[in-house]
Amino acid sequence: MIDDEPRRLVEESFARPGATTTLDAVLRIDTRVMLVDDPLKRLDNMSMASGVEAREPFLDHELVEIAASIPPELKLAHGGKGVLKQAARGLLPAEVIDREKGYFRVPEVKHLAAPYVELVRAALTDPAAKRRGLFRPAIVGALLDDPRRHHTPIGSNALWQLGLLEMWLQAHGIT
Repeated sequence: MIDDEPRRLVEESFARPGATTTLDAVLRIDTRVMLVDDPLKRLDNMSMASGVEAREPFLDHELVEIAASIPPELKLAHGGKGVLKQAARGLLPAEVIDREKGYFRVPEVKHLAAPYVELVRAALTDPAAKRRGLFRPAIVGALLDDPRRHHTPIGSNALWQLGLLEMWLQAHGIT
């Protein structure tokens, strides 16, 4: 038989007392294994690498304890966010609470071409960008010399990514 560590982990977790429903057993795995080793670790690594202190507000231990005590049928209501949405009503506009799920994505450009190359060049060579010193001039120069060549690991244009960040910094007056 093939050694199946993930299956063993799930079976052991489900066999432990304390979870009265299958949903609670699954959520126990999420909170003790999945969250710890994936999104939380990624957030921690990315924020620390950028010198930013980040917090996950919905993971405050007292809030998690309250959420764990909610009956399973309420945890699954309205797509799984019914309790949170109900708590927000009266505090946030309905168009915020009931909107479709969105993603924070940087506009993806694979092949940077005019007039965007000049827009990015202007931002990255702006005196504000040079004073900030966030980007290495030799790397920016190499990207500007061949704007279509360099790509991120997921295939987006690297120059475009730097340019967007710099334009955002300038637009918000960040020095």
